[in-house]
Amino acid sequence: MARTPTSPNRELDRYLLDGERLVTAVHQHWGKVAEPVGSALGAGALVLWVDASIPARFGLVSTILWWAWFVVVGRAAYKVAEWRHDWFVATDKRLLLFYGFVTRKVSMMPLSKVTDMSYTRSIPGRLLGYGRFVMESAGHDQALREVHWVPDPDTSYRAICTEIFRLSNRRLPGMDAAELHDLAAYEAAAHLPSPYAGWEDERHATAIPVDPSRGAREESIYRSPEDDLRDADTGPIRYLPPRDR
Repeated sequence: MARTPTSPNRELDRYLLDGERLVTAVHQHWGKVAEPVGSALGAGALVLWVDASIPARFGLVSTILWWAWFVVVGRAAYKVAEWRHDWFVATDKRLLLFYGFVTRKVSMMPLSKVTDMSYTRSIPGRLLGYGRFVMESAGHDQALREVHWVPDPDTSYRAICTEIFRLSNRRLPGMDAAELHDLAAYEAAAHLPSPYAGWEDERHATAIPVDPSRGAREESIYRSPEDDLRDADTGPIRYLPPRDR
């Protein structure tokens, strides 16, 4: 089930930072627990059939089968409880995967480290509506690289990619040389316009007459209109008596 970015959740709020904006938060697809639940149901039907078919003198066999079925049901219940506590979360700063029921674990990747993200959908995934996300980072091994059983992957993929591309256009403080190089490579591949594109054009240059007695100076597109007046006499400075404190 998907969670809207504005709906509160106490479990997620424990891990989100102040000011962190939630982009998407989903439980993993129910297909993850289809096998243990199906095994419990199938084993229950088998035990009922065997219990009704075998003679009474084989009662011990029937008892053993029932206890084995209880173990299968316990496994299914644990898997379902674990699934209900698993979350895949994307914010405007990080990607997080919460998993584990008894031992709680959190895998995290900063969004600024993600250089590429793709997802694959197998034939069962296309039929049931889930996919697998694969994140690529800037040459570093990350704790979060693959996320399986993502429900409605098309919607989640578009929302996360929007944040990745939006973040790619920012120069974040603390980025090292390798990260800046990767960011520049992305901008070049994406054909992003330079913020100073066109400023070499002559129409942006300021035509200022130059005093021949002071020597010719090279034209500059950043010259102030009053550049030649900066060396002029400022005139007398008015005297202000000190104030009594």
